[in-house]
Amino acid sequence: MARDLNKVMIIGRLGGDPEMRFTPSGSPVTTFRVAVGRQWRDSNGETHEETEWFSVVAWNKLAETCNQYLNKGARVYLEGRLQTRSWEDQQSGQTRYKTELIANDMIMLDSREGRAHRESDEYHPPRDLPRSGRSGPPPPPPSPDIGDEDIPF
Repeated sequence: MARDLNKVMIIGRLGGDPEMRFTPSGSPVTTFRVAVGRQWRDSNGETHEETEWFSVVAWNKLAETCNQYLNKGARVYLEGRLQTRSWEDQQSGQTRYKTELIANDMIMLDSREGRAHRESDEYHPPRDLPRSGRSGPPPPPPSPDIGDEDIPF
Protein backbone atom coordinates (compact mmCIF):
# COMPACT_ATOMS: atom_id res chain seq x y z
CA MET A 1 0.00 0.00 0.00
CA ALA A 2 1.42 3.38 -1.02
CA ARG A 3 1.53 6.26 1.45
CA ASP A 4 0.80 9.88 0.63
CA LEU A 5 3.13 12.68 1.67
CA ASN A 6 2.48 16.32 2.54
CA LYS A 7 5.77 17.80 3.72
CA VAL A 8 7.13 21.31 3.25
CA MET A 9 10.54 22.71 4.19
CA ILE A 10 11.34 26.38 3.71
CA ILE A 11 14.07 28.83 4.69
CA GLY A 12 13.17 32.50 4.67
CA ARG A 13 12.67 35.71 6.64
CA LEU A 14 9.68 36.83 8.67
CA GLY A 15 7.75 39.67 7.06
CA GLY A 16 6.43 40.91 10.41
CA ASP A 17 6.28 40.06 14.07
CA PRO A 18 4.38 36.87 14.96
CA GLU A 19 0.87 37.21 16.41
CA MET A 20 -0.26 34.81 19.12
CA ARG A 21 -3.89 34.11 20.01
CA PHE A 22 -5.65 31.46 22.04
CA THR A 23 -8.45 29.10 21.01
CA PRO A 24 -11.59 28.99 23.19
CA SER A 25 -10.13 25.85 24.80
CA GLY A 26 -6.93 27.75 25.67
CA SER A 27 -4.50 26.34 23.07
CA PRO A 28 -1.97 28.92 21.83
CA VAL A 29 -1.75 29.51 18.08
CA THR A 30 0.81 31.82 16.46
CA THR A 31 0.64 33.11 12.88
CA PHE A 32 3.23 34.91 10.78
CA ARG A 33 4.36 35.29 7.18
CA VAL A 34 7.70 34.20 5.73
CA ALA A 35 9.26 35.47 2.50
CA VAL A 36 11.29 32.95 0.51
CA GLY A 37 13.32 34.31 -2.38
CA ARG A 38 14.89 32.65 -5.37
CA GLN A 39 17.22 33.87 -8.09
CA TRP A 40 17.94 32.51 -11.54
CA ARG A 41 19.57 33.52 -14.80
CA ASP A 42 17.69 33.40 -18.04
CA SER A 43 19.13 32.33 -21.40
CA ASN A 44 20.42 35.91 -21.95
CA GLY A 45 22.38 35.80 -18.69
CA GLU A 46 20.11 38.28 -16.93
CA THR A 47 19.49 37.68 -13.23
CA HIS A 48 15.88 37.49 -12.07
CA GLU A 49 14.50 37.43 -8.54
CA GLU A 50 11.19 36.21 -7.23
CA THR A 51 9.72 36.15 -3.71
CA GLU A 52 7.10 33.68 -2.53
CA TRP A 53 5.18 34.47 0.68
CA PHE A 54 4.05 31.69 3.01
CA SER A 55 1.45 32.04 5.75
CA VAL A 56 2.63 29.98 8.72
CA VAL A 57 0.59 28.63 11.64
CA ALA A 58 2.21 27.13 14.75
CA TRP A 59 0.33 25.47 17.61
CA ASN A 60 0.88 24.83 21.32
CA LYS A 61 4.52 24.84 22.55
CA LEU A 62 5.89 25.70 19.11
CA ALA A 63 3.45 28.63 18.96
CA GLU A 64 4.77 29.96 22.27
CA THR A 65 8.39 29.54 21.13
CA CYS A 66 7.80 31.31 17.81
CA ASN A 67 5.99 34.17 19.52
CA GLN A 68 8.72 34.60 22.14
CA TYR A 69 11.86 34.29 20.01
CA LEU A 70 10.98 35.33 16.44
CA ASN A 71 10.50 38.85 15.14
CA LYS A 72 10.38 40.72 11.84
CA GLY A 73 13.37 39.94 9.64
CA ALA A 74 14.37 36.77 11.51
CA ARG A 75 15.79 34.05 9.27
CA VAL A 76 14.19 30.67 9.99
CA TYR A 77 13.95 27.10 8.79
CA LEU A 78 10.40 25.76 8.99
CA GLU A 79 9.10 22.28 8.42
CA GLY A 80 5.49 21.21 8.29
CA ARG A 81 2.59 20.47 5.97
CA LEU A 82 0.35 22.49 3.69
CA GLN A 83 -3.31 22.91 4.57
CA THR A 84 -5.97 24.83 2.65
CA ARG A 85 -8.97 26.23 4.49
CA SER A 86 -12.04 27.94 3.07
CA TRP A 87 -14.64 30.39 4.35
CA GLU A 88 -17.57 32.42 3.05
CA ASP A 89 -16.70 36.11 2.50
CA GLN A 90 -19.27 38.23 4.37
CA GLN A 91 -18.97 41.14 1.90
CA SER A 92 -19.24 39.36 -1.44
CA GLY A 93 -20.71 36.00 -0.47
CA GLN A 94 -17.89 34.26 -2.37
CA THR A 95 -15.97 31.29 -1.04
CA ARG A 96 -12.38 32.27 -0.18
CA TYR A 97 -9.41 29.94 0.18
CA LYS A 98 -6.11 30.23 2.02
CA THR A 99 -3.23 27.77 1.96
CA GLU A 100 -1.04 27.75 5.08
CA LEU A 101 2.08 25.99 6.23
CA ILE A 102 1.18 24.21 9.48
CA ALA A 103 4.57 24.15 11.21
CA ASN A 104 5.79 21.24 13.30
CA ASP A 105 9.46 22.26 13.54
CA MET A 106 11.34 25.56 13.55
CA ILE A 107 15.05 26.37 13.71
CA MET A 108 16.33 29.93 14.12
CA LEU A 109 19.12 30.55 11.60
CA ASP A 110 20.28 34.03 12.62
CA SER A 111 23.46 34.54 14.56
CA ARG A 112 23.11 35.65 18.15
CA GLU A 113 24.28 39.14 17.17
CA GLY A 114 21.65 39.34 14.42
CA ARG A 115 18.88 38.42 16.84
CA ALA A 116 20.14 40.92 19.42
CA HIS A 117 20.15 43.81 16.94
CA ARG A 118 16.51 43.23 15.98
CA GLU A 119 15.28 43.10 19.58
CA SER A 120 13.97 46.18 21.34
CA ASP A 121 16.25 48.98 22.54
CA GLU A 122 16.61 47.11 25.78
CA TYR A 123 19.32 44.46 25.36
CA HIS A 124 18.56 40.94 26.52
CA PRO A 125 21.32 38.39 25.96
CA PRO A 126 19.99 35.70 23.59
CA ARG A 127 19.41 32.27 25.10
CA ASP A 128 20.11 28.97 23.44
CA LEU A 129 16.86 27.33 22.44
CA PRO A 130 16.18 23.68 21.76
CA ARG A 131 14.63 22.87 18.38
CA SER A 132 10.90 23.57 18.30
CA GLY A 133 10.96 24.65 21.90
CA ARG A 134 10.90 21.00 22.92
CA SER A 135 11.91 20.80 26.51
CA GLY A 136 14.41 18.26 27.65
CA PRO A 137 16.73 17.85 30.55
CA PRO A 138 19.08 20.78 31.03
CA PRO A 139 22.68 20.18 29.99
CA PRO A 140 24.90 18.90 32.78
CA PRO A 141 27.02 21.50 34.55
CA PRO A 142 30.66 21.64 33.49
CA SER A 143 32.84 19.26 35.43
CA PRO A 144 35.14 20.95 37.94
CA ASP A 145 38.89 20.90 37.31
CA ILE A 146 40.59 18.44 39.58
CA GLY A 147 44.28 18.21 40.26
CA ASP A 148 46.50 15.23 41.02
CA GLU A 149 46.11 15.82 44.76
CA ASP A 150 42.31 15.32 44.45
CA ILE A 151 42.59 11.78 43.05
CA PRO A 152 42.03 9.26 45.90
CA PHE A 153 44.56 6.60 44.70
